[in-house]
Amino acid sequence: MVNKIDSRQKRAGMTTKTCKPPMSLFLHLPKPLVLASQSPRRAQLLRQVGLEFEVIPSRIREQITDHDPPEKQAVQFAVEKATDVASRLDNHIVVGADTIVYLEGRQLGKPADLDEARAMLELLSGKMHIVHTGIAIADTPSGKTLTDVESTKVSFRALSEEEIENYLKWDNPIDKAGAYGIQDRSALFVDKIEGCYNNVVGFPLTRFYVRLREFLNGISA
Repeated sequence: MVNKIDSRQKRAGMTTKTCKPPMSLFLHLPKPLVLASQSPRRAQLLRQVGLEFEVIPSRIREQITDHDPPEKQAVQFAVEKATDVASRLDNHIVVGADTIVYLEGRQLGKPADLDEARAMLELLSGKMHIVHTGIAIADTPSGKTLTDVESTKVSFRALSEEEIENYLKWDNPIDKAGAYGIQDRSALFVDKIEGCYNNVVGFPLTRFYVRLREFLNGISA
C-alpha cells in the first residue's frame, strides 16, 4: 500500500520530503540579520520560524543589580548587546536579547557555578516567578533601534533535594537565567505558566516578529 501511495504522489508531482518555508513568506529582510547572542536556544527558535541569520556574540557582560526593575535591565542589556555588535557592522539588522528571572524582589541571572545554581532552584521551589526577556533590534548604518520586553509567570511545584541534585548532575544550568531551562528536564518542575512559553525558553518569538515588522516598515519609510 505504501508503494502505491508513493507512486501516486510522484505522478501528481508530490514528494514525501517536506521543507521549512523561509520567513520571506511573511516579511522581507532588506539586509542580513545578525543575532548578537551565543544562546543555542535563541538560535534554534529563530531557525524554527525559517529565519536566516548569522550569529555574532556580543562582548557585553551583564551585571544585574536590584536597584532597577528587571524589565528595564533586561531591555538595557539587550540594547547593549545589539549596539555592541552593530558597531562592528556596516549594513545589517542586529537582534539582541537578555533574560532575567524575578522572584520576590530578587533578580536572578545565570548562575556562576553549581552552588549558586542549587541556591536558585531552592529559591524557585514551590513558588511563582516572572521571566522577563528584553529584545532590541538595531539597524546599521541608520542607528535606529526598537526595544520591547515580554514577561511570563512561571510556577514551580515543591522540589525535593534529590530532584535538584539530579538536575544539577545531568543538565547544564550554568548558561540559563534562573538555573533552569523549561525545554529540558526541568519542565518536570513547572506546575503552570501564564504567558509566552518561548519567552521562558529565552526568546519571545511572536512579540519579536510583530516588532520586527514594525521596525522594517520604519527603516524603509
